[in-house]
Amino acid sequence: MLDASRIRARLPIGGLGLPLHVLQTVGSTNDYAARLARRGAPHGTLVAADEQTAGRGRRGRRWHTPAGSGLALSLVLRPGEVSQFAPGAWNTVGALAVAEALRGLGGEASVKWPNDVLLGGQKVSGVLAEAVWRGEALEYLILGIGVNVLPGSVPPRAELEFPATSVEAEIGRPVDRHELLARIVGELAALAPKTAGDDWRRAVEERLAYRGQWVHVVEESGDVRGRILGIASDGRLVLDTGQGEPRRVGAGAATVRLIDSAPQ
Repeated sequence: MLDASRIRARLPIGGLGLPLHVLQTVGSTNDYAARLARRGAPHGTLVAADEQTAGRGRRGRRWHTPAGSGLALSLVLRPGEVSQFAPGAWNTVGALAVAEALRGLGGEASVKWPNDVLLGGQKVSGVLAEAVWRGEALEYLILGIGVNVLPGSVPPRAELEFPATSVEAEIGRPVDRHELLARIVGELAALAPKTAGDDWRRAVEERLAYRGQWVHVVEESGDVRGRILGIASDGRLVLDTGQGEPRRVGAGAATVRLIDSAPQ
């Protein structure tokens, strides 16, 4: 199980991580963090669970974290403490934080836009940013992160829409979940100030999976095929479709799949 004292000993990092709530089991760390935020929990509040039974990803997908095998964590972020930044782009910033944390452990991780992390070309982590507004003003943002750490955290193949793996399977050695959690929080703390400018976008592009390659993007308004050029300042994906000006694709319900070549 996660040890609250071991986690607390490493926190806070850059104003993130306290108050700390470590749970043996929870339905969703995002839901739990949102309840705390509604009651006034401060910026940086961290919720971590050893087991998550009703976690979710984008597009209503299920994200289950079996006991003792993965990481499920959520942070409360409040405006004034973080820049006025497109909330949806926090999906990508969160994914970059995980990728950098894994690289610190020796894993060659990349960011699969908009919110996934790949190791060995397979999904190892997903991020879900959920914003709550008061009128047109952002009241708070819940940033949820799930990581497959041990092989037992990887769902059965029949349940997967995209190939998945675990950190330990790809790195080839045991990984301390407490250390990984602290590394992720540390990377988020380092990235947060960069959202005030363009540095975060350039950092993502350095780790962007499929950059320069042709992909098929499925979004609510239809399908688009193009070569990935990079990330726009608002977090949208920039594609060269071969039909004039680059096209920007919003995250929304979009999914990205690699294709062999340009459409004919």
